[in-house]
Amino acid sequence: MVHQVGIIGLGTVGSRFVEQFNKHSAFDLVAAWDANPETCSLHKDSVHICSGADEVIAASDLVYIAVPPKHHHDYVLNCIAGDTAIFCEKPLGIDLVSSRELVNAVKQSGLPAGVNFVFSAAPAARELQHKIATGELGKLTRVDLRLHFSSWPRVWHEKAQWLRLRDQGGWIREVVSHFIFLVSRLLGPIRMESGDVYFEDGPDGILCEQIGLARFTSSSVPVTLAGTSHGAGPDVVDLTIQGTNTSARIWDWYQLQQVDGDHWVNLFESEREVLGGEAYTAQLDQLDRMMKGQNHTIATFAEALSVQECVEELLAN
Repeated sequence: MVHQVGIIGLGTVGSRFVEQFNKHSAFDLVAAWDANPETCSLHKDSVHICSGADEVIAASDLVYIAVPPKHHHDYVLNCIAGDTAIFCEKPLGIDLVSSRELVNAVKQSGLPAGVNFVFSAAPAARELQHKIATGELGKLTRVDLRLHFSSWPRVWHEKAQWLRLRDQGGWIREVVSHFIFLVSRLLGPIRMESGDVYFEDGPDGILCEQIGLARFTSSSVPVTLAGTSHGAGPDVVDLTIQGTNTSARIWDWYQLQQVDGDHWVNLFESEREVLGGEAYTAQLDQLDRMMKGQNHTIATFAEALSVQECVEELLAN
């Protein structure tokens, strides 16, 4: 069974999925549209460019919504009205009230629907989950998330300048949310115990955060966050799970490492680019299962709402 898929939004992530959908045998990319005509022209040889979002929805069994979050609400509801399955970017929106409305609307529709969290299927996340479930790490003692971005938005986000603004952007929404989702999958629900966010232009400015510090609690272990942006040095994306037998970490998004004596050892031999491609393929494998009504690991709208609630609580501090 091949699913007819369309894309609304051809920015950084939407463009990646043009390539990924075209490579995956379970999907036929039949339609796409972006509000920017120049962006559409870049993909005219890879997918049929429609005249608008409604045409994409009408042509597709499944629509990937890859626009900035303030537009998610309307496009999700339009997909529901068109009886079209949904794969939506996170966060669900920037308004928790409207995001809760979306969760209810999706549930009532009965349509296949999920949200794009890379760790719902990435091999590193699945293997880490297995190690925790089998007790290989021993008794877990703590979880630490460390992030640094020398510039924000990053170079490949050059055209997505909304990411630098506080109303719907920022690396806490864009990056931390992925790891809150993963930790919730690994440990169960988490809640914020304390948090502090620093904005360079002050509490009433418009620019997104530069420093984020937080402590979360789960049913088993404490979870800490220390994140920064702007400042010389390599980017850091590091989620470390510490245990009494050994510790493991997801490093640079896709690599899984484990402690061997005093050193971290890569558990996957492939280079980052290959691991990233495998993560996208695994995500689409699970999306195929979602479309077929089979058990799958794609994030639900309810899970995405829980992540958004946690993120917005932190940003409000």
